[in-house]
This record gives sequence, C-alpha cells and structure tokens, in this order.
Amino acid sequence: MSAQLRLDSVGGTHVGRVRTNNEDSYAVRPELAFWAVADGMGGHDKGEWASAALTDAAGALVLPTDFDLACTAIADMIHAANAHIHGEAAQRGIQMGSTFVALHFNGSAFALFWVGDSRGYVLRDGTLHQLTRDHSQVQAMVDRGLIRPEEAAGHPMSHVLARAVGAQAEVEVDVIVDQAQPGDVFLLCSDGLTNRVSDAEIAEALDGHGHREALDWLIALTLERGAPDNVTAVIIGVSETTQLSFAATGLAR
Repeated sequence: MSAQLRLDSVGGTHVGRVRTNNEDSYAVRPELAFWAVADGMGGHDKGEWASAALTDAAGALVLPTDFDLACTAIADMIHAANAHIHGEAAQRGIQMGSTFVALHFNGSAFALFWVGDSRGYVLRDGTLHQLTRDHSQVQAMVDRGLIRPEEAAGHPMSHVLARAVGAQAEVEVDVIVDQAQPGDVFLLCSDGLTNRVSDAEIAEALDGHGHREALDWLIALTLERGAPDNVTAVIIGVSETTQLSFAATGLAR
C-alpha cells in the first residue's frame, strides 16, 4: 500500500424492523486493504449460509502484493464461493445465493468487484458517484428503456435479481479499476439501505462527518423508515498520511 494514503474504515449491520434473521454479512480486512458486503437470498438459514460462505471466504483471503495478481485472487475467491454455494444448494435441493460487493486498494489504485444489487459508491469533492450497476431485472428494464430510472426504486420487481453468487453453476463478476484521491469516501452497502435512503441523503451523511457517525446515521435513518430488509454498510475513507520530519527538531536518530 502506498505511504501517501491512509485508509480508515467502519462497518455495521442491523436485522431491520421486520425480519427475525439477518441474511447480510460483511468483511473488514484493513490489513489487506479489503472490504466486502454480502446480502443472502433464499430465506432464513439459506440466505444467511450463502452470505456467510462469501464473507468467510473473504476472511480467509490471502492476497499477493502485486495489484493485478491480487485482483485475480479476489475474482478466483468469488468464483470458488459460487461453486461452493451452488454445490451446497444442489445437495440440499434448494435455491440460494448472495449478492456481493468488495473493494481492494493497493497504493492509490482500487478495484471494485460486484455481483447483484449490493452497491459501491464514492463521494468525491462533495459529489456522490454510484460505481456499481445493479444486476437486477428492474435495471435491465431501465437499460432497455421499458421504464424510467425514477420508476425503478418502487417497482414491484425491484427485488428480482438477474445475477447472484451461487444461483447458477457459473457467475460473471463485474469489476472496475481506478485511482483514488485523498478525501474520497467509499461506501459498500446492501439494498436494505439504498431502498430506504436516497443518494442525496447518502452524500449528506458521508460529506464532512466522521465515518462512525455517518454509518450510525444511515442505519438509523433506514430503521426510522421501517427497514423491512436487513441493512449493512461499510465506509472507507481515504486521506493523506502525515509525514513527520524529526531532523529539524533535533530528534533524529
């Protein structure tokens, strides 16, 4: 990791106001500069098992120092988890799967991986940018011009995924690679958050507030609005490291 950037992160999850079990999970691996959020599907223990399979794999991840090789290792981990979840579902005779969004840094370079409708955002210079594009039936309808973007949020098919880890024998993982800047704030979250909180409110939370304060406020706002789904978020802030020079003070050794 570059000596010029410092990464600070917080994560949290809540079962919500309606459900009795939490099918979301998340991984925070600051020592690897790696973070992830998973949102299970299948109901009860099935969704929980699928999302936990992903974050357990993320927790066991070992990454090489080379950025390209690390990105390959992350993609391989997602594909291996897909085979594991799909095989377990076939053995049980059920359907289950999970969305997944993950972020990895190496120096100022970052890579964002995702499957499904869990999202990744970055707040840069006060403007919020959605980096991911939902793998959902509703997003496909928007892309084909069948509905307007503003109709997507409340659409009755908004919960139907077009892609999920473990749902099929093979999975396609989307990835973007770019450069981070000091002052960037990244958000990874499940759709339990984005279905209840607007982009403008996310930007307001991330802009100028401490990461823990922003996380707590976003989850509290979701709960205030009924939180029919589990809600999970991870916030990663990027800042410049402070370079200390002791020679001028006579403290050099």
